[in-house]
Amino acid sequence: MFKRFLAVLIARNYEFFRDRAALGWNLIFPVLLVVGFAFIFSGDGKTLYKIGVLSDISQTSNNHKLMELKHIEFVSYDEKSIAMNKLRQHKIDLLVDFNGETYWVNQSSNSGYIAEQLLLASSPNFQRMAIEGKEIRYLDWVVPGILGMNMMFSCLFGVGYVIVRYRKNSVLKRLHATPLRPIEFLTAQVCSRLLIVMTLSTGIFIGCNWIFDFYILGSLIDLFIIALLGTVSLISLGLLIAARSESEEFTGGMLNVASWPMMMLSGVWFSLEGSPEFIQTLAQFIPLTHMLEAARAVMLDGASLWQVKSHIIALLIMTATFLMSGSLLFRWQGQAR
Repeated sequence: MFKRFLAVLIARNYEFFRDRAALGWNLIFPVLLVVGFAFIFSGDGKTLYKIGVLSDISQTSNNHKLMELKHIEFVSYDEKSIAMNKLRQHKIDLLVDFNGETYWVNQSSNSGYIAEQLLLASSPNFQRMAIEGKEIRYLDWVVPGILGMNMMFSCLFGVGYVIVRYRKNSVLKRLHATPLRPIEFLTAQVCSRLLIVMTLSTGIFIGCNWIFDFYILGSLIDLFIIALLGTVSLISLGLLIAARSESEEFTGGMLNVASWPMMMLSGVWFSLEGSPEFIQTLAQFIPLTHMLEAARAVMLDGASLWQVKSHIIALLIMTATFLMSGSLLFRWQGQAR
């Protein structure tokens, strides 16, 4: 009995280590992940306050004493309306116009009061403008990210592994003998997974909203449409990854390569506002980023579909690209041996 067990164990180890692609991803991916975390979360210390500055920080306020204080993050805004909305929702603690010697503070923000005192200590002549606004709980902000992350894993792994298993077990080979075309097969896979993911996610959102009473300003129908478009895009990406692979280990590595950067760079747990510019640019090539930004704009800012049309267009373009590329690269059966 032990000999049989040992023979299977050795054979499985040989199978894995002879799969150079899978072995490479298992060695390289953790290193890339550690390097990515080290870069993203590198910094001199924890930020205590976030202060918005109208116009370019480097050109208008480099010589101001407030800028010399540590543990304060300064975020530049070109549009006053956007900055005021951030202040109203407690996303920044203070808004300052150094050129006009004016500042705005949310009277219901405790952190805003402290940030105001720090400003007045160095600039007592600045004109004070007070506003009111309801604080958005972290739960309200993060719930689209949690649901989006769950949808992402369900779409990528729920589709990718299935396609590879079909190919490995010669199910696709049998389907290839029928008049079924790749685009028809892939579209059917998209619709099947879409129905499952949207049904489960909608039920979870409704149940949690009944318990926690989320902060929702926009239309629930618009929110559903955005989730629908994002889900289709993620499913199409999963199909593209599994279009040719026959190795479950390699596919798992590729799915991890796709999912982990999305989870870290799409704003699932924290906002990328204030992060390096190239990180924010890179995030715009990720479908989950557009789904979450559009969902939060509708849910927290009361935006309409027209106001988030740039995110919708991006999702449509990505979906078409993934689905067409997947259908062109799709292979019914594995490589001949």
